[in-house]
Amino acid sequence: MAAAVAGKGSVRRLLRVPPGWYCSSCQGTRSVASPSSARVRQAFLQFFKERHGHQVVPSAPVRPRGDPGLLFVNAGMNQFKPIFLGSADPRSELASYRRVVNSQKCVRAGGKHNDLEDVGRDVYHHTFFEMLGNWSFGDYFKEEACSMAWELLTQVYEIPKDRLYVTYFGGDASLSLSADEESREIWLSLGVPPSHVLPFQLQDNFWEMGDTGPCGPCTEIHYDHVGRGRNAAALVNQGNPEVVEIWNLVFMQYSREADGSLQQLPEHHVDTGMGLERLMTILQNKRSNYDTDLFTPILDAIHKGCGGPRYQGLVGEADPGSVDMAYRVVADHVRTLSVCIADGVYPGMSGAELVLRQILRRAVRFCSEVLHAPPGFLASLVPVVVEILGDAYPELRKDTDTIMNIISEHEDAFLSSLLRGRRIINRTLQQMDHSKVFPVEVAWSLHSNLGFPLDLVGLMLKEKGVQLDVAALDHLAREDAERKSQPHQEQRAGMHLDLHSLAKLRQDGVPATDDSPKFAYELGQDGRYVFRPCQATVLMLYRDGSFQKEVGRGQQCGVLLDRTCFYAEQGGQAPDQGYMLHAAQQDMLFPVVSVQVSGGYVVHEVIVSETLKVGEQVQLFVDEAQRLACMTNHTATHLLNFALRQVLGEGAEQQGSHVTAEYLRFSISTKTPITIQQLLDVESVIQEVIKRNEVVYTGEAPIKLASAVQGLRKLNEVYPDLVRVVSIGVPVERVLAAQSKDATSTSVELCCGTHLLQIGDVQDFTIVSERQLVKGISHIVAVTREQAKQAREAGQALAKEVDSLTVRVKLGGTMIDEAQRLSKEVGQLTIIVDSTTIPQWQKRELQATLKTLQRTANTAVRKLEIRLAAEKADDLLAKYSNQPVIIDTIPVESPSVLMKVVNQLCDKVPGSSVMLLSPQASGQVFCACQVSKSSLPVFSAADWALAVCTQMGGKAGGSGVVARGSGTTSDLQGVLTAALEYAKSKL
Repeated sequence: MAAAVAGKGSVRRLLRVPPGWYCSSCQGTRSVASPSSARVRQAFLQFFKERHGHQVVPSAPVRPRGDPGLLFVNAGMNQFKPIFLGSADPRSELASYRRVVNSQKCVRAGGKHNDLEDVGRDVYHHTFFEMLGNWSFGDYFKEEACSMAWELLTQVYEIPKDRLYVTYFGGDASLSLSADEESREIWLSLGVPPSHVLPFQLQDNFWEMGDTGPCGPCTEIHYDHVGRGRNAAALVNQGNPEVVEIWNLVFMQYSREADGSLQQLPEHHVDTGMGLERLMTILQNKRSNYDTDLFTPILDAIHKGCGGPRYQGLVGEADPGSVDMAYRVVADHVRTLSVCIADGVYPGMSGAELVLRQILRRAVRFCSEVLHAPPGFLASLVPVVVEILGDAYPELRKDTDTIMNIISEHEDAFLSSLLRGRRIINRTLQQMDHSKVFPVEVAWSLHSNLGFPLDLVGLMLKEKGVQLDVAALDHLAREDAERKSQPHQEQRAGMHLDLHSLAKLRQDGVPATDDSPKFAYELGQDGRYVFRPCQATVLMLYRDGSFQKEVGRGQQCGVLLDRTCFYAEQGGQAPDQGYMLHAAQQDMLFPVVSVQVSGGYVVHEVIVSETLKVGEQVQLFVDEAQRLACMTNHTATHLLNFALRQVLGEGAEQQGSHVTAEYLRFSISTKTPITIQQLLDVESVIQEVIKRNEVVYTGEAPIKLASAVQGLRKLNEVYPDLVRVVSIGVPVERVLAAQSKDATSTSVELCCGTHLLQIGDVQDFTIVSERQLVKGISHIVAVTREQAKQAREAGQALAKEVDSLTVRVKLGGTMIDEAQRLSKEVGQLTIIVDSTTIPQWQKRELQATLKTLQRTANTAVRKLEIRLAAEKADDLLAKYSNQPVIIDTIPVESPSVLMKVVNQLCDKVPGSSVMLLSPQASGQVFCACQVSKSSLPVFSAADWALAVCTQMGGKAGGSGVVARGSGTTSDLQGVLTAALEYAKSKL
């Protein structure tokens, strides 16, 4: 008894801030402090642990464990589902749980429970929230659960009893379920007035895990925010924000069977859940979750970082410019991002990762578009989130830097996309003439290529009075979804044997193709590869989905042979090309354009030059240059895989590859982007192996034996019982020997492709492209032999050009045209470097150098332009003194200089409005103007420029203060007169 009293006292001491803190509005004029969310959370855990013997378990990560049906953990019970379903491993800790309590991180975004688009529109929706819960697994049941809940709320949290209402299951005659009178009697025995104990139907007070499985009645506790002695029973479960549910107690006592019937569970369980955010509104006397200390520090940080008005809690039409909505969106989303990334869910392109990417981009949009936050702002809020939640969830403190870095990277990428998208939209609008319907193809391109949110496109167009054909856009979206849902089909899908064709071949006893001759090649005495031709018999001809005995001249068909030396497309390697010769008529040549394999049958796609019949003999000749190039690139792919793992570590895993005669493409998972030095190191490892010129060994082995090799690199694929092992420098027999570690120090892979016999035949190797389309996956393109040599030579030549240009840029030019020419040269050379095939490490170095040069050259141009503009402005100032309107022509070579002259003249003559024209040798006339701010809005620079340039048959654009344009005219004096008349009419 003493221990129980001591436990009760310790919980109260933990929570109390001083006595009577619970709800200042309920205590008349008494003003006291409110408890922090950290104290409230800890009091919940401590109450059940110390007073009622519960085991405190940590929150599960928000990525579900072994539950592919869920994107995120969205309820406290998710991690305990195996207990409810009776599937928990009896040897696991999970099976030992009886009384458990925790605070669970939950995310509701995507999938069935999706609050994403509602967040920000009101003051209570969230994508991330905390669920306080206690569970009983075959231990206590209704009476104890209700009693504990009532004790915690009314004695520990000291919530007034007259503000609380409880609901219970009122029964369902259609399911032969009687009312849960047991729960009703328990609440009455605890002192809850009958008028506060309310029955409700199945949809409100009967909980089910799914279509089948554990289920049962639930009882909910609701809170009346108004109070003052009123009876709010009529507002319970009516969606009224004044009366809200705070705690749900589920009593799992039935099992829903497949036939819809209910059976009693052998053990009864209790599953309760109380949202911390909603609880804090009660304990801190707030009406909005966002006004509690779980959010106010974040909102304060947003205000401090963005400026502008403070958060006021406004919604809907009362929230001009949706500023308060933006506050709520950003505050909620940065919590979700922080928690998810700390749990290993990163923004990506599918599943939960895609949802998180949408959350991040939604947050960035509101930061940028509404709050006008500086770049990188979203990540700066992470430390505030960590300060609020870090004690409860230590993984946040551990991974703070990682969280901030990932958010920053994705924010930068999206802001770049937004900027490009805005430019495309504005340019498209300028080209639309008088149309009020935005091209749907452009809108879809923005979405599919830049990840630009379609709703943002619609919003931007709405602001400009332009419509978007939503129906047409939906049609494009459906087409795209259908296209992506269809499996990839080869261009020559008609040559693939379908299920029925394969069955007929087997039924007719046609043997599978013997393709072992594809490995029948050797090195000749001159060091050249010798590919032996192969003689074969035509077993079947395949055309238009059926087998034929004969195919006529000029037709395209699939040829099945008893044996072949052609390599069929598989294992990421492109198929062989070549030709067949008719054995009896050597002048009959049939080009082989592709080779596929289906069910062990190799199909050669040929163009028949003369009639070809079943039973005839043919000789096969592969395109030796194409085959050798594929062999070289495939062996180099193995080298690349080995070198990447050597340089990046064992965490780097192959994600896929593709080998053609022209190049090799390789995808690999990486923890961080690959650096220039790592690219150099990878190439160095490969070059060292090439120099050793070791033998490339191949051999077959049982899959079980091969899989046991330490250091073996193999993909997560289905392999045949007998696999082909490719080992560089170490005989296969030695690799397969027990306890052998040879595969850890060289390239050993399971592979069905064709390979070189000597590694030195790769000759040269260089990576010409490396990029991450999705964070964590690097896509590499490399070339070998002569192509690698050519890439290196091109790189060296470009490096010399960059060096020469660097010297000239540093020397600079004294005249504007010279400086502009240098700046243009830098831009042109940058385009050449970007588009030329050179080593990737060198391309990055040259790009960085050119980027710096471009800044230097542009700065030099600007300085010279400013100097020239100052001279021109001084001349005009001497001519016009302090006149309110200045209109004239001056000789300049660029619109930017003309604009700078206008700007400087206006700076030197405050209150004046200036328009300058500059006729060019080409006949074009540049126009630039600026009007005094005091003349707005009656006198607009944009309107002035448009009126003048329209008279010259041109276009113009700008703002109310500054604008520019161009046109052509033979009556320049008339244009100047019109410009002056327009200004006088406005002033």
